Amino acid sequence: MAPEGFTTIKIRVVAPDGTVVERCVLVADSDVLRGRGLMGVTDPTLGGIDAMVFTYDRDTTSGFWMKNTLVPLSIAFADEGGTVTSTAEMEPCPAGTDPCPVTTSPSAYRVAVEVPQGRLAALGLVPGGRIETLAGTGCTVGRN
Repeated sequence: MAPEGFTTIKIRVVAPDGTVVERCVLVADSDVLRGRGLMGVTDPTLGGIDAMVFTYDRDTTSGFWMKNTLVPLSIAFADEGGTVTSTAEMEPCPAGTDPCPVTTSPSAYRVAVEVPQGRLAALGLVPGGRIETLAGTGCTVGRN
């Protein structure tokens, strides 16, 4: 199963070495969507999208867990200016584990980006990289 019910946008990622890439991502910008995230997704390609972006109106320290998430993920946390401040690897929560481990950022963040595990560096999502939302630009899943 691929993610459904999310809008898509393009983001620009500027890696620390200056490399720039544009990617199609799903947006989780409400409590309901952020709570659902990539739960239940079984497709390790995420249905042809590059990532899921979790956005917040103000700084947060909310954690991420992998309950009902079946695909191993990597996560990047970015500050208000879009600069990636930290990253982490996340494994699915084994059935029967209660509570699931929670992954947190060492500092407050405004944006978190989840990708299939091991893909952060290829997208430039490493500490010092920068994420820019391209306002008003949608994208078609599988056609970045």
